[in-house]
Amino acid sequence: MEPIRLNEIPVGIRSIVGEIIEIAFPRQGHTSNVGLIQSTHGYYVLKRSKGEQYSSLLAKEVLILNQLSKTDLSIPNVYHYTEDNHSNWTLMEYIEGVTLRSYLSNENKQETRHEAIYNFGKTLSIIHSTKCPIELKNNSTWLDDMLIQAEYNLKHFNVDGSLELLNKLKVNKPKFFHPTLIHGDFTIDNVLVKDGEITGVIDWSGGTYGDPRYDVSLAIRPKPNVFEKKSEVSTFLEGYGNRIITDEEYKYFVDIYEFF
Repeated sequence: MEPIRLNEIPVGIRSIVGEIIEIAFPRQGHTSNVGLIQSTHGYYVLKRSKGEQYSSLLAKEVLILNQLSKTDLSIPNVYHYTEDNHSNWTLMEYIEGVTLRSYLSNENKQETRHEAIYNFGKTLSIIHSTKCPIELKNNSTWLDDMLIQAEYNLKHFNVDGSLELLNKLKVNKPKFFHPTLIHGDFTIDNVLVKDGEITGVIDWSGGTYGDPRYDVSLAIRPKPNVFEKKSEVSTFLEGYGNRIITDEEYKYFVDIYEFF
């Protein structure tokens, strides 16, 4: 996606932030442009999404954050949301910290890494223990919804998954696990850290009442210099407080992620 330009920012957002001094662009994801605004009124996070798939995700994230604002979770407040013919925009609270990926990539001291990864697991446990707002629940099952959405994404968008993999996932569903509030994309890119402490959890478009094993699986997927050692997975699970997933279930939920 192209970076956000000043003249593109909607008037409603500009009226909130005041005079913009600088916009910085952190490591970008695939679903939206993200700009960190420094203005005369303070610091803000600005997100813009384009296209059917990604715009719907941003709209969903705003809805979820508004519902979760009633909880004690460390999440950003939404200040403004607007849609136009080409883009969806939202202005959010700035939470101080760097992503856990960035933090661990620059930290080699084992004791410090252990603390951050432990807190990563503890944070997920807090999310899963938080009462899910009734508005985020529905009458269908999370896994069935995910498989339906996976099939839709396979037909309409570019995804890493294949029809063969999707059929395999439909046939080999894991045993039932009691649903909880889940983040839906709990990765080292969506958790902010300062001095080893988790300061916030961002990117909530997948938040819902679902299978907590999905969050655990995405959290411990190996990345360069992160979770490549079994000891770091053990540290995460120590922070989480329980090993709720088998190796086979881990593989299943990671495979689902190939369609999202």
